[in-house]
Amino acid sequence: MASAAHRPADSPPGPTAVSPPASPAVPPSTPSGVSPPASPAVPPSTPSGVSPSEPPADDLLLRATLRHSRGRSVLLLLCGAGAAAAAVALPAVLGRTLDLLLAGRAGGTQLLLCAALLVTETALDAAVALLGGLTGARSTAWLRGRATTALLAGEPRRAAAFPAGDLATRLTANAADAGTAPVTAATATAALLPPLGGLAGLLLLDAWTAAAFLAGLPLLVLLLRAFARASADGTLRYQQAQSRLAGRLTEVLSGARTVAAAGTGARERARVLAPLAEMSEQGHRVWRVHGRAAARAQILMPLLMVLVLAVGGIRLSAGELTVGELLAVSRYAALAAGIGALTGALGALIRARTAARRLTALTTLDALPHGSGELPAGGRGALELRGVTVVRDGTALLRDIDLALPGGTTTAVVGRSGAGKSLLAAVAGRLTDPDRGEVRLDGVPLTTLDRSALRREVGYAFERPVLFGDTIAQALAFGPYTPPAEQVRGAATAAGADSFVRLLPRGYETPLTEAPLSGGERQRLGLARAFAHAGRLLILDDATSSLDTVTERQVGRALATQVGEGARLVVAHRLSSAARADQVVWLDEGRVRAVGPHAVLWQQAAYRGVFGENGEGEGRTGLASGLGAGAEDDTRGGIGTEADTRPATATATATASGSDAAHHADPPPASAAEPHAVTTPEARR
Repeated sequence: MASAAHRPADSPPGPTAVSPPASPAVPPSTPSGVSPPASPAVPPSTPSGVSPSEPPADDLLLRATLRHSRGRSVLLLLCGAGAAAAAVALPAVLGRTLDLLLAGRAGGTQLLLCAALLVTETALDAAVALLGGLTGARSTAWLRGRATTALLAGEPRRAAAFPAGDLATRLTANAADAGTAPVTAATATAALLPPLGGLAGLLLLDAWTAAAFLAGLPLLVLLLRAFARASADGTLRYQQAQSRLAGRLTEVLSGARTVAAAGTGARERARVLAPLAEMSEQGHRVWRVHGRAAARAQILMPLLMVLVLAVGGIRLSAGELTVGELLAVSRYAALAAGIGALTGALGALIRARTAARRLTALTTLDALPHGSGELPAGGRGALELRGVTVVRDGTALLRDIDLALPGGTTTAVVGRSGAGKSLLAAVAGRLTDPDRGEVRLDGVPLTTLDRSALRREVGYAFERPVLFGDTIAQALAFGPYTPPAEQVRGAATAAGADSFVRLLPRGYETPLTEAPLSGGERQRLGLARAFAHAGRLLILDDATSSLDTVTERQVGRALATQVGEGARLVVAHRLSSAARADQVVWLDEGRVRAVGPHAVLWQQAAYRGVFGENGEGEGRTGLASGLGAGAEDDTRGGIGTEADTRPATATATATASGSDAAHHADPPPASAAEPHAVTTPEARR
């Protein structure tokens, strides 16, 4: 009986099994298919312009995987070694039994021993199969957990550099391949024992038959070496093409409506399936290498068997071997010839190694380091940016930003597209670290804060919120802690979401999958989630862009009066959002151009140009007719009046280095600036 310990590691499918990525049949380089993520957060383009490169050719992750499963791997190796020992002992016992039977002597004990060896080998083979499945599954889960943890622990832009489809491939197919490493290493090691035991048996029985077998070993070594080289390169190229295909598929699925509206379905189908040609080429290449190696082994091994049996027959005729010993020689030669079957295990190890290297690109992502500090009690979210500079691809996107934003106030950040508004918001809440400079919250550097303390006190609402959880209530409660239901519903009311949530069939307990949400409704739920967890600093990154004018005003008033006592930083693209803020930070090409109340900044044509307005008919207050027909006047506590009635301490200070004077071609008149302090680089100079 052939032992599982010395059989090939797998039986690969046929070379033509290449299909579209929904459920791809994979050549021996990739044993599992790729399913695109259900709702990809990142399209498969690289938004940051950074293309993730393959990691250095090291095996650190593979070694870590082996160490993680060393206990189960050792047990697996012991079971495999036991099965191999039974397989090696069986030929000698069979030969001895045959000689006893031919001599007419009782061989009952020997027959029982043969049966015991067969049962032992079968039982241990079953244990190897069971332990192998368990170990492989646990290793795969560990790899996926480690890669996912590294993704979430680092800066979001690092993960965004990987297309969603590529991430799905690495976390599914590549993790499954790499997870087989402990099992394959243990079974391959055990698979070496029968050939070595067979060779030792030949040497013990008859040196001439052993010499005949050893004559062919150099050819076998060369065969395995050539197979390993060619198979590794083809496996890597196949996995890369598979990632490109999965990425394109994810992109098309996420933009299905756009494709349908443009009528480009056929073109997109061709683009998605374009990598299939390379997948087919590399898959066939790996199979050709595998086939050639197997064919040569199938030719070499029988020739060695024939040679060994021929020498054994000669030795039998010369009286140097008995019939039972010749039977043992033939069985040992078969075991020794099993070394050719190691091509399967070698191929599995190559796949695991290649896949582990692709996973290394995720597990080696730099994590944001955190300290153990806490924020002082009673703080209201005073935010300071000191000399903050952020560089991407050699270009400074934020340059020498010095800001002091008082706690308990609302600050709007405005600027043209590409000015660095969202990047400033990311730095302020430590979604990314500056390359130079420091950010402080209530006097404490963000880098020294404990992770939980930071995320408990700094919240975000984004333009396109992703909702987590099974129900609306769970989606709103999702965060660093679970707020009480009353707080969640109050936040939903403040965000203008309570009214439509109550109209759903099951209200707040409506499953997300059964809640048809418009873009504005989804955005209101994202705001409600942020409001429910509002701490010292709440950052809104264009989080009201999909709201209608009336709802946006309601949310703005609630943000100022109902959402905690902390500071609020609002990335504003709407005129009304800037008008409601206590102060406005005006960014221009990564620098702070000016800081002050919206009504004062509005006197500058360049500032008005940020909003695409020419300022006609709006007066010096900036409370324009452009706010819409429903604009409220000062007597109703309307938009734009809060900045005028806040204490003088609400005014922020800003410092920007460089030649900012060239940008101030249209400064506000002195009469307009008197009631409010507007800080500009010129004023400080």
